Amino acid sequence: MPIVDYSHWGHLAVTGGDRLRFLQGLTTINVTALAPGGHAWGAILSPKGRVLTVIEATLEAERVLLHCEPTLVEKTVAILERYAVMDDVVTEPVTLAAHKVWQTPAEAWTTPMLLTPPPGPTASADQLEIARVEAGLLVYGQDVDEDAFPFETPLGAFLDYGKGCYVGQEPVFRVHAQGHGARMLRGLRIDGDGAVSRGAVVKHAERDKAGTVTSAVVSPHLGSIALAYLHRTVWAPGGEVEVEGRRASVFELPFAYPCD
Repeated sequence: MPIVDYSHWGHLAVTGGDRLRFLQGLTTINVTALAPGGHAWGAILSPKGRVLTVIEATLEAERVLLHCEPTLVEKTVAILERYAVMDDVVTEPVTLAAHKVWQTPAEAWTTPMLLTPPPGPTASADQLEIARVEAGLLVYGQDVDEDAFPFETPLGAFLDYGKGCYVGQEPVFRVHAQGHGARMLRGLRIDGDGAVSRGAVVKHAERDKAGTVTSAVVSPHLGSIALAYLHRTVWAPGGEVEVEGRRASVFELPFAYPCD
């Protein structure tokens, strides 16, 4: 995987004496459990448990950096400022040189943000889109939005059910206790050549509308693949569905390369 340049992403510096307590009570991330220099993916939720913004946090000595898609900067700052009423907290967008390097789709979620300029040639837009779909990395407004719960996406792997209270925790914990939600973002490996259409309906022998494709590419490692929300009756890995008349197999995200 080539180097991924994150310098253009939104980087928010959260400072002030209450920053850790504030973020602990607002985000899904267990901020107080992070080691110095540690990082974690998470989200800020609505009181109903829906995803308002997707973030990655990096803990530094005097600040917490929140990284997000450029389109989410204004929204994320507004949310942070709205909740920081009586707290000693300041949020400020900062310009940073940043990059990541990952060799497998799983490493896209586990590799920390390196706050230095990319040391070499970076991934092209096409390379990055393929790698993103292989990893199940989310584009807000496409793969996740304010209708989604975090546990319906790969963010579910980062939910800490032993963490204290935070905004939106109650509905998230309720579904966790029940054992399942109504849908899940899964990976599809699709027979045939070419990518399927974004928004394509996923069909199953027992359910005419079993889900919807949110992203699709052709991977040099995996062939035609897609991200799709699938109904709980068909989301089991190893199952088979149909997209645009083509057979597709269901996979957990992130995808694993065939040699893994």
